[in-house]
Amino acid sequence: MRYAILLAAGLAALPLGPAAAESAPPVAVELFTSQGCYSCPPAEAYLGELAGRADVIALEWHVDYWDDLVYGGAGKWRDPFSLAAATARQRAYNAAITGAPRAYTPQMIVAGAAGMVGSDRGEVESAIRKARKAAPAASLAVEPHGDGQIVVSATGAATTLWRVDFVKTHVTEVLRGENKGKRLVSHHIVRAKTRLGATSGKPIATTAPGEGLGCAILAQVGETGPVLAASYCPGSGPARPPA
Repeated sequence: MRYAILLAAGLAALPLGPAAAESAPPVAVELFTSQGCYSCPPAEAYLGELAGRADVIALEWHVDYWDDLVYGGAGKWRDPFSLAAATARQRAYNAAITGAPRAYTPQMIVAGAAGMVGSDRGEVESAIRKARKAAPAASLAVEPHGDGQIVVSATGAATTLWRVDFVKTHVTEVLRGENKGKRLVSHHIVRAKTRLGATSGKPIATTAPGEGLGCAILAQVGETGPVLAASYCPGSGPARPPA
């Protein structure tokens, strides 16, 4: 049975090509990266592009295993956004997808079900198209409710509802490490993940993000299983283009 995906109020409906599938849900794309990784900036730039698309829920997780690596005379650089939880999430994803708890950067995970090098645009786009063609198994609604509140509800397949809070954008001047001297622009940098509840169809209230912050809601099988539905919180996604 197909379940319609209800997008967050105000989510843009940008054209996706001649045969734009307006009814298809957006796909969660998670980048695992580090400011200490020389090969990561292209993937971060690509994630920034994905963050502006209506067919993608883009999240950028900064892992911590680069923080203590010394790069010759450039020394080491501690990524100010690094999280042990990001590393744990990446390892759990790879254990579920490939059977091995790998950790490398840059890596993108699409819909919680496929992993690839984060700068491989062709493979990422292929995985997004495949996920969009799949019949949605859960319905997710995320709507504003006044007084700084958001209401979330989901029906369909059994999932856990997660709120992922992020910094919308940030510019970092890297002073040491492999990217010494570079000016890195990051988008949708994850700072926290909170369990809201489970699929029940009953509304769950949560607080709207503050200034410069955004959030996304994931309807996911467990903590690192397939993401069956995803939506930005109101005001957190791409801006609606002028009429």
